[in-house]
Amino acid sequence: RILRAVAAQTAVLSAAVHLLWAWPRLADPTDPRPYVFVLAAVFTVLVAAATLKADEYRRLYALGAGTLTAFLVGYAGWHGAETTAALAADPLAIVGKAAETVGVVAFLALYREAPPTGVVVERRRVRTGESEPDDSETDTTEDRDTDTPNSDG
Repeated sequence: RILRAVAAQTAVLSAAVHLLWAWPRLADPTDPRPYVFVLAAVFTVLVAAATLKADEYRRLYALGAGTLTAFLVGYAGWHGAETTAALAADPLAIVGKAAETVGVVAFLALYREAPPTGVVVERRRVRTGESEPDDSETDTTEDRDTDTPNSDG
């Protein structure tokens, strides 16, 4: 429960940093980064909300870790050799990259601790009282003509 809160909070903090950076720059239509940052921030907040509300889905945790890792790698890729200097000159970036680093660690820990998705789905089915699907309902194989010779002779 604590890891989920940490992962969600760091994701929201990262999203806030991206919005704070992008908002004043939205008036410049030649730079696509502010628009991408706004979309990425909204997506990150949705991942954070799902992390708090959803069951323990490993795929969700992998998505959270991957999103925050993409922010970290994207920053380093954009600034290249001057990444350290750019980071040192921008307090907002320091907060964002620190939150993303902690968030990646939290999401990876959640991923490691979460049961496989099939187990979670089965728990949900038992909890809600759903019955298991009947084998006859899920069989999608068609009857095949056995008189037709196969290709290998």
